[in-house]
Amino acid sequence: MISRIDLRGAALPEGGALRDLLPRAEFDVEAALEKVRPICEDVHHRGTAALIEYAQKFDGVELSQVRVPAEALKSALDELDPAVRAALEESIRRARIVHREQRRTEHTTQVVPGGTVTEKWVPVERVGLYAPGGRSVYPSSVVMNVVPAQEAGVESIALASPPQRPAFEGDPAGGLPHPTILAACALLGVDEVYAAGGAQAVAMFAYGTEDCLPTNMVTGPGNVWVAAAKRYFTGKIGIDTEAGPTEIAVLADSTADPVHVAADLISQAEHDPLAAAVLVTDSEELAAAVERELEPQVAATKHVEDRIKPALAGKQSAIVLVDSLEDGLKVVDAYGAEHLEIQTADAAAWAARVRNAGAIFVGPWAPVSLGDYCAGSNHVLPTGGCACHSSGLSVQSFLRGIHIVDYTRDALAEVTHHVVTLAEAEDLPAHGAALKARFGWKVPQS
Repeated sequence: MISRIDLRGAALPEGGALRDLLPRAEFDVEAALEKVRPICEDVHHRGTAALIEYAQKFDGVELSQVRVPAEALKSALDELDPAVRAALEESIRRARIVHREQRRTEHTTQVVPGGTVTEKWVPVERVGLYAPGGRSVYPSSVVMNVVPAQEAGVESIALASPPQRPAFEGDPAGGLPHPTILAACALLGVDEVYAAGGAQAVAMFAYGTEDCLPTNMVTGPGNVWVAAAKRYFTGKIGIDTEAGPTEIAVLADSTADPVHVAADLISQAEHDPLAAAVLVTDSEELAAAVERELEPQVAATKHVEDRIKPALAGKQSAIVLVDSLEDGLKVVDAYGAEHLEIQTADAAAWAARVRNAGAIFVGPWAPVSLGDYCAGSNHVLPTGGCACHSSGLSVQSFLRGIHIVDYTRDALAEVTHHVVTLAEAEDLPAHGAALKARFGWKVPQS
């Protein structure tokens, strides 16, 4: 059901050579880019009409309008299962606790007497958030996108999610995003919601349409078409990350419970046939026990043939055997997982040494599923090894740092000779002249 990669018996290679030995899903954003380009430009030129046409083509839904009516949001919340509402409210509460603490404050540094640099943090003015709605529906992603944007102080928030096919003729929910998505928006106070999916939703946010003003930034997970559209608009708008298929890596030793490890691998495999499930261990016994445990747990769950089995059997998933936990640490750092669980003796100490991961889950009582919903952390995380240079979504994602430089005449005079010297060293004499002009074209003596 899952393959093995045996890295025991020899020194591990360094850097890219080690990464090349590890499993990874194929996710060709560049190839998808050529296919989304005409879609994005069609939305640019035809606006809402193009969105309605693509809803018919890609989602099988006939739309009369793209913006979700306010009454549909209210109705979705009114009809939400009370248990689901309570769970969403708790998820929102915990996410707010964590993200509110991330808000940065203005700070002024006195560089010299009379010379200060202040860094102030300004939220992005308007953002477009994307909540997937294809294979599965993710109201949790609504929470994970909206809460940090709100806590950052973003004034204008719009959200898009694919329209759903009607469950029966005359279904009032047909053509709208999933009602649980709409209910989550209502709980969070987001009233600008659009029934749009894929690259066309990103294009709507980037270019704007008759109904939707353009945004400064787009965030949220999605499929390869969403990732390709984000790449297409990079430079025109801000993006969080080009999210690929989800990943879990588990660093475990002989103390780990194979029942827990198998369950956690399966929990991510159920997302998508390209989802990655990787166990890194120095214990042959644990590896064998997890392999045995996968069979009955997979058989007892849902989405087996279309998601879980192909995900576990795919080239992106494996059990990686290493000689020691030190080697295991090198492997997981080279892999840079979206989600990394540490299920070892003294798990907190090993977790503290990890350099590359989107989020780290410490010990047997912090599974990835907790982080997906109710840990308070954010689940919009870097994939495909991007954790070596990128972070998950946070309040900081929606803030811009601006430096305010304030110098007196004396403070400028004191440093002018250095500025002039550096300007002339770069053959940019006008830079120095901009200071000389303030002192009668003479360089003040320091």
